[in-house]
Amino acid sequence: MHQACVQLERAQEADLISIVALVNRAYRGSGSDAPAWSFEAGLIEGDRTTLPLLRADLGAKPLARLMMHKDADSLLASVWLEPLDRGDWYLGLLAIRPDMQARGLGRLMLEASEAYVSAHGGARVIVSVLNVREGLIGWYERRGYIRTGKTDPYPYGDDRFGRPLREDLAFEVLAKPIVGPEQSITAGAMR
Repeated sequence: MHQACVQLERAQEADLISIVALVNRAYRGSGSDAPAWSFEAGLIEGDRTTLPLLRADLGAKPLARLMMHKDADSLLASVWLEPLDRGDWYLGLLAIRPDMQARGLGRLMLEASEAYVSAHGGARVIVSVLNVREGLIGWYERRGYIRTGKTDPYPYGDDRFGRPLREDLAFEVLAKPIVGPEQSITAGAMR
């Protein structure tokens, strides 16, 4: 997959149902649909998000951008990008269609997201990953993200994001400084 093939477009209301399905498959898939290393089996069960929850999040955070990448009419990936303060942007809900994983699309989506953030004045991207997902933390580290030493508590008692199956969950916060738009991050066209 060539970098120029990744185009981020802002999701519209009509895309939300497909994005919810993609996120739930990518995070909590099962059987032959389950991503080999990137999902949360044995950690959390149930849906990762729902249509009402996603709509509520978008309504509560009007500056956030829910972005997606399609191939013709098929949704391949999505990502949540949200400006915070002092040039920081939060990147979340990075979801790649399970049958497209292990083909480099996640890396390209991450690069396209970083380029989008940079083009919109961002200086640093922040992600939070379940602390027990060392493989995923390592994936981000190989792409330049650094453990900040900060952790955020897991929202036990709030089953909107699924039911945790372990009592030792937290979110490890990683961050990556990104170059400005005048420097070279090319990840394709961004709308």
